[in-house]
Amino acid sequence: MTAFALTLVLSAAFIHASWNFLAKRAGGGAAFVWLFAALSTLFYAPLAVFIYLWQKPNLGWVQIGFMAGSALIHVGYFLLLQRGYRVGDLSLVYPLARGTGPTLSTIAAILFFRETPSAIAFAGALLVAGGVFLLTGGSGTFGGSRKRAITYGLLTGLLIACYTLWDKYAVSTLLIPPLLQDYCTNLGRVIILGPVAVKKWGEVRVEWRVHRWEAVGVAALAPLSYIMVLTAMITAPVSYVAPAREVSILIGAVMGSRLLSEGEAGRRLPAAAAIVLGVIALAVG
Repeated sequence: MTAFALTLVLSAAFIHASWNFLAKRAGGGAAFVWLFAALSTLFYAPLAVFIYLWQKPNLGWVQIGFMAGSALIHVGYFLLLQRGYRVGDLSLVYPLARGTGPTLSTIAAILFFRETPSAIAFAGALLVAGGVFLLTGGSGTFGGSRKRAITYGLLTGLLIACYTLWDKYAVSTLLIPPLLQDYCTNLGRVIILGPVAVKKWGEVRVEWRVHRWEAVGVAALAPLSYIMVLTAMITAPVSYVAPAREVSILIGAVMGSRLLSEGEAGRRLPAAAAIVLGVIALAVG
């Protein structure tokens, strides 16, 4: 992985943890997901138009199909993630989701994309994944819903692996500009969830009134973090990028423990060390 790609991925990790903190604080459902997707399409529309006119990408039926497919995967991802945050702690759901995703995507990248990470990089990926699962040990969750929170976290991780590989192909093989790929994914999410938003318009209005700033923050930060990752994946292998993103777990764990008072920060030091070592191994390898 080049220094530029690693810088993009690590910066995206800080941004990613921040928007997940806001999403957890809002704790909304489909109405909240539709709201911040709609705001994202408004915020990033000028940039999307600029990129399209500047780069003039070839957008045939295959590219459009991949954009639509990405939108469907991301709908499931955001709905499961928000569901998990409604029943579980940030420090439990977030590490599980982020840990399962890169582990599966690294394995799949080796099997399907024939990527061949070095022994050091592969050991780094294992350290990151192992640190993630160690990080979840002893994490508490409210209302006796730990099992449901774990289930949602694992299912979210599965969809993370799916969209990582799907979008990797879209930007590196089909040559769809990263910002345009993410923008059309957000637009697709607005369209897919549109009927739900109309039916639950009262909930959308409540979310806007109560969690306006959380929605604005997620709308601005979620696309930015993913566009940075997609940009890195143009040149860097998925088996390097996906695990390196998981330094965000350190930030998310601190936010959950300190800002949301979920506690147990001392338990996470060995896991944090494993993740940091894993990221260093990925960079070196």
